[in-house]
Amino acid sequence: MLKTLRQPFQLFPIVFFPLILLAVNASGLKAATHLPGFPTSSYISFAIAVAFIQGGMFSLINAGTNLAEDIESGFFTRLALTPLRRVSLIAGLLVGVAALGALQSAVYMLMGLVAGAHLDAGVGGVLVILLLGSLTALGFGALGCAAALRTGSGEAVQGLFPLFFVFIFLSSSNLPRNLLRTGWFHTVANWNPISYLIEGFRSLYIYGWDGTALWRGFAVASGLTVVALFGVAGALRTRMQRT
Repeated sequence: MLKTLRQPFQLFPIVFFPLILLAVNASGLKAATHLPGFPTSSYISFAIAVAFIQGGMFSLINAGTNLAEDIESGFFTRLALTPLRRVSLIAGLLVGVAALGALQSAVYMLMGLVAGAHLDAGVGGVLVILLLGSLTALGFGALGCAAALRTGSGEAVQGLFPLFFVFIFLSSSNLPRNLLRTGWFHTVANWNPISYLIEGFRSLYIYGWDGTALWRGFAVASGLTVVALFGVAGALRTRMQRT
């Protein structure tokens, strides 16, 4: 976390890029609120959920790249030769990722409030968003660490970003799933777990407390984290054997 904060250029994509995309989308797609069945009259309240997902995906790049740099420089190898437990080699990094996830979520909420997004869930919703944002960043950050441990290359980690970013556009990011008329797109959005992660954040802005959307969002974030941590454990075991 301190390494990221000491390098301000790493904070730009985490914080400002999602907000820039939010501003562009909210300006260009606000007419969608007039569609019959659209759940709110404020497109900024509908679209802000995507910023939390984009911020989480940038955690994949930053965490993975930082770890890959340590591997390429030999610093990770030197740490591996000390009495440190395996989990300690990654735990500190992932705790920092989770903390930054909560921080960036707070920034998104604040900027959304300034732009006119209304959080219908109130103060309780703020705490839930911080928790879900932190868990989402942790899951994507762990994926980045797994990729870094497998490849040992920052370029390889960065190459994963377009692959994951496309999942946002194949989800319910711009329109609710009930208004996606194209058959194949509707099917993909229904099967895309990112849709349910977005809708978990979005429900707190639009509906207040929607138990179904929230448990689905937390289930996707938790599942992503568990799968990614298993990937980290396997990749770390391989990396330690090489060391």
